[in-house]
Amino acid sequence: TTAAGGGDSGAEVTICDPEGAPQADEDLPQVAMISEAVEALEAELGGPASFFEINVTARLVNLFVALNDAEVVQPWLYIDGELSSQEGQPATGGTFTATDLEFDPEAVLSGIRAEVPDAILESFYVQGDGQGNLLYGVLASARCGGGLDIIVGDDGTVKSVDPTS
Repeated sequence: TTAAGGGDSGAEVTICDPEGAPQADEDLPQVAMISEAVEALEAELGGPASFFEINVTARLVNLFVALNDAEVVQPWLYIDGELSSQEGQPATGGTFTATDLEFDPEAVLSGIRAEVPDAILESFYVQGDGQGNLLYGVLASARCGGGLDIIVGDDGTVKSVDPTS
């Protein structure tokens, strides 16, 4: 017997066949802009800062500054060479400083570009893990839908890939 609504079991189904050129370099997260943004922020603050997270897209850098012994986060935005900030909010989490950043801006996206060439890289992020280590990752979307959180090493080695919801 065939269930109601049953179809031809020999039908071919194409889940996705991505087409198009790889993501243009100027549309990738501009990872090198992080050091520029941190320098501008630390000049604005008058000294070194601690961060919960820094993330960068093709156009801007978000810097989440840890204040009051990491009990407050103050979001800063760096776009077109200009800084702006919002009021601080209560926060918890791991922190890091600019001196902890050891990734290679030229290489950190290279593993993803080689292993997942059809992914659209939306943003690159750095987070403190609360144990003195940094987590480097990329939020990406697939041309056919869905998202990926890709953890990379400081040299661009892909360490893990998880779907995002």
